[in-house]
Amino acid sequence: MTPADPAPSPSPPAPKGPVKSAQQVEVDESKVWSLWFTRREFLTLAAWGAFLAGLAGTLLSALRFFIPRVTYDPPSVFKVGKPEDFSPGVVDERWKKKYRIWVVRDAPEAGSGIYAIFARCTHLGCTPNWLEGLNKFKCPCHGSGFRRGGVNFEGPAPRPLERCRVALADDGQIVVDVNTRFKNPKDWKRPDAYLKV
Repeated sequence: MTPADPAPSPSPPAPKGPVKSAQQVEVDESKVWSLWFTRREFLTLAAWGAFLAGLAGTLLSALRFFIPRVTYDPPSVFKVGKPEDFSPGVVDERWKKKYRIWVVRDAPEAGSGIYAIFARCTHLGCTPNWLEGLNKFKCPCHGSGFRRGGVNFEGPAPRPLERCRVALADDGQIVVDVNTRFKNPKDWKRPDAYLKV
């Protein structure tokens, strides 16, 4: 070594054992947990959380008591149009989906009156279909068949389809009341079951 050479700097001491990378460093979980909560604090918070959740559920159920339970059923009395809107000899299905009725206007030779048939099978309450080609109502559930006027003639249905009350309003429209129904065919020619036009 010459006097002009600088003195070498001392090197750091060599680590004992293998060097651990950052991923290999294990963290003592109990120390990390104790940094956030102690066990007593955690249990206290959990108890308060359960209490508040139960209180919120009780308040929501009490609030539900004050909200009325409303059903949005279609009205039972409604207008379906003027008599000239219905063709003679045709079963009109426009109101089947909304009000569950068919409006039928008889052909002139049959009286040309208008009546409304309630679209519910008298067997178990299914909604029949109108089959124009076969000129009958047919229940898809158990095969009951009904003629154009609603009289049952095949299948397990014990009686004819029901007719609804019909009347003419002041504005000239037909008013149908599905709450007033006529089950007996003897009542079908009454003025409130058969609207003569």
